[in-house]
Amino acid sequence: MLILGLDPSLSCTGWGVIRAEGARITHIANGQVKTDAGAPLAERLAALQTGLAAVIAEHRPDRAAAEEIFVNKNPQSTLKLAQARGCVLAACGATGLTVNEHAARLVKKAVTGTGGAEKAQVAAMVKVLLPGVQIAGSDAADALAVAIADAHLGPRN
Repeated sequence: MLILGLDPSLSCTGWGVIRAEGARITHIANGQVKTDAGAPLAERLAALQTGLAAVIAEHRPDRAAAEEIFVNKNPQSTLKLAQARGCVLAACGATGLTVNEHAARLVKKAVTGTGGAEKAQVAAMVKVLLPGVQIAGSDAADALAVAIADAHLGPRN
């Protein structure tokens, strides 16, 4: 089963594809979809959706997984994250992909053993769990962590 992990963000959405066969996981690909901070919001959202649609078309995952949304202290940041997340979900929905949602703390716990892990700890464990992986950036590491967590926590279909 191919699982697409997603770490939604308006500026840089991370993605990672893994193959899960029982308890065994292997790395397929990972990357980031970045948007131009100076572009109008509608263009950024369109670029995000188009970029993810290309990833889905190339890798043809069986399902996807994304972090649940969290509320920032800044309401504007939360709204932008929600809009970006909507584009991520729409890109998946347009191809009929099921999207499992997992809380960030649960993803961290599944990958590192603790829900309060720092980004660096998550990235380090992703490298341990996927030996030899070249990670495209911290957002891609988080997306791979989401995919790994989903392989362990998501439904077996």
